[in-house]
Amino acid sequence: MTKKLLIVMDSIAKIKPHKDTSFAMLLEAQRRRYQLHYAEITDLFVQNGKAYALTKVLSVQDTSEAWFEFTSEKTTSLNSFDIILMRKDPPFNMDYIYCTYILELAEKTGVFVVNKPASLRDANEKLFTSWFPQCCPETLVSSQESLIKQFAQAQGDIIIKPLDGMGGEAVLRLKHGDPNLSVGIELLSQHGHKPIMAQRYIPEVTQGDKRILVVHGHAIPYALARIPQKGETRANLAAGGIGKVQALSERDYWICEQVRHKLLDKGLYFVGLDVIGDYLTEINVTSPTCAREIEKISGINIMQLFFDGIEKLL
Repeated sequence: MTKKLLIVMDSIAKIKPHKDTSFAMLLEAQRRRYQLHYAEITDLFVQNGKAYALTKVLSVQDTSEAWFEFTSEKTTSLNSFDIILMRKDPPFNMDYIYCTYILELAEKTGVFVVNKPASLRDANEKLFTSWFPQCCPETLVSSQESLIKQFAQAQGDIIIKPLDGMGGEAVLRLKHGDPNLSVGIELLSQHGHKPIMAQRYIPEVTQGDKRILVVHGHAIPYALARIPQKGETRANLAAGGIGKVQALSERDYWICEQVRHKLLDKGLYFVGLDVIGDYLTEINVTSPTCAREIEKISGINIMQLFFDGIEKLL
């Protein structure tokens, strides 16, 4: 019987298909002859305790123009799907959380939702690293300016960033004694009302901030090292970083092994680890990217591994 798949994502009309991981998932699902359906989070709703969505039947093609087509639109019960892919990008706000509650209703009826809705709420992409301190640089999460300043003094050179950002947004590098230290903390913490993350600056970032994909608990053997432009602290591709595919190091594999069992326990089957030098800095669970770039250079069919794993679990 034909499997029905729903993808919940941002506007497919605005993606860059040659580098979009969600699009790669759709291509592989279509290759497997799944019936594809599409919705955005505003299309999901609950009526009398049951989860529904205004969905569009979708077809895709791997081109830079006219890469998708909708053929029909209707109200669909979420329990009619075999698989739901939650691929909405951050910000991780209350609308995102409400969406996970709706998807959890579908999950309770037997629908396989990736990644698991409750775990998307539990595993903040910055703070979740604190479950693995043996893998991380010196780190502080606080809203208190005095504590962050003490941390800056102890470390000498730090990065501060919001807990709900993505793509390098609002990431600041500050040194002890920097005249902008106070204002940076004030801006990100909203004058002490919002916790932020501070980490020791890792100079190896100039060699690349590695995105390592962990699929069903297994590390893909190649990472995309995102190298910052000259004079830029942030390595994110969205911030102008240059991507270079490279093989994982022994330390990279060790980090993946440290986190894999917790990821599987939480139903986090498609995850992006960010590693700088020898240190884990983030665990991306909402809509990890870089699969197409890694596939193109390495020749590894990541999406085939992803869907093979899903079908074993169904």
